[in-house]
Amino acid sequence: MNIVEIIEKKSQNQKLTSQEIEFFVKGFQNGSIKDYQASALLVAICINGMSDQEIFALTQAMVESGIKLDLTSISGFKIDKHSTGGVGDKLSLIIGPILAALGYKFPKMAGRGLGFTGGTIDKLESITNFNTSITVDKFLAQVDKIGLAIISQSKHLVPADKKLYALRDVTGTVNSIGLIASSIMSKKIATGADLILIDVKFGDGAFMKKLSDAKLLAQKLVDIGNHFGKKTFVEITNMSLPLGKMIGNKNEVIEAQAILAGNQKDSLSKFAFSMVERLLINWGSHKESEAKRLIQQTIDSGTALEKFNQMITAQGGNPKEITSFKFWTPAHKYEVRAQQSGYVKWESALAFGKIAHHLGSGRTFKEDAIDQDAGVQLICENGDYVVEDQVLFVLYSSKKIAIEQLQSLIDEAYAIVDKPHKAKMFWGSYS
Repeated sequence: MNIVEIIEKKSQNQKLTSQEIEFFVKGFQNGSIKDYQASALLVAICINGMSDQEIFALTQAMVESGIKLDLTSISGFKIDKHSTGGVGDKLSLIIGPILAALGYKFPKMAGRGLGFTGGTIDKLESITNFNTSITVDKFLAQVDKIGLAIISQSKHLVPADKKLYALRDVTGTVNSIGLIASSIMSKKIATGADLILIDVKFGDGAFMKKLSDAKLLAQKLVDIGNHFGKKTFVEITNMSLPLGKMIGNKNEVIEAQAILAGNQKDSLSKFAFSMVERLLINWGSHKESEAKRLIQQTIDSGTALEKFNQMITAQGGNPKEITSFKFWTPAHKYEVRAQQSGYVKWESALAFGKIAHHLGSGRTFKEDAIDQDAGVQLICENGDYVVEDQVLFVLYSSKKIAIEQLQSLIDEAYAIVDKPHKAKMFWGSYS
């Protein structure tokens, strides 16, 4: 086979065979196909799209490019979760312990944050000595014993996807539904869970801005899952406003712990609980009332919090640290106050994400260090009534806050309006 002929074929909007796609993936991975050749093919794919068979073949080739996890040593029903990324997204830290408390197994490999989106691994590593790089054997044993473990993604799992994504990121070829779906599902199929839960976010705080695109991606993810015999449950959720009251790292861990302890009952707890609820209804054959009761029971009995604490202990951390006043001690803060009375409307999750990133909670380049104390705390909820000069949200950082550099983002982030605005958070499920 010849990569130039494959590029020309796709440029002419012809379908590639599975053999041609396998040849491309192997060649790009071993270096015989150069970056500029791969870039040309990616551009052709973005322009002309991919058939289902091409997507399935690409997914298969990427799965076969590295190791596959064998989860047979873990007893019980295993659920993996993926989010397409957002602002304040600490759902895995809440949903994982609840599922473990319900008797399911939650083996998760997670990523780090880049840009304005936060990473689950960064949040967990804000806990002193929390080890996200335990061996695969320890990972499997921990999940089997206590029900969950969250570790960083293995470089040996789907390495072709990692290399291909890095190229897509610098060639403007990220936003292809077929490439996105194949990238997500190749990692999840290689991980080997019984059920894959995927949270596809749309809105200004997500990489997918339009609901129509989110629906296309959701269906494509399910189609791939069906082709590979993997149960796949996709939820479409709104990322036009932040998830919860905390955006950052340490402060998001505190918020997740508070919800699991039953100390925070708000839109985030409802959001997380309802996602588990729909999972139980669709895949656990539970009625709605029973699902609600079972979830609430894990909170009231303390079993969900216990699972969270067990995971932290097993991976080298001390769960008591999170509730200590010494855990989150940012040196500087700035309060944003209402300029008038009215109803709070969070206008832009993206603006909040950029503010937190500017404060130091995220990274621009993969090698950047992050400020684990930096972030934002929302004092109000979307739709709350506030009076003039009331604190709306607080910015935190270990370094002095240059507010003049953030003012335009602050202005974009919120508005005070005459009538309460409630955002619809769930926009459909696919399975």
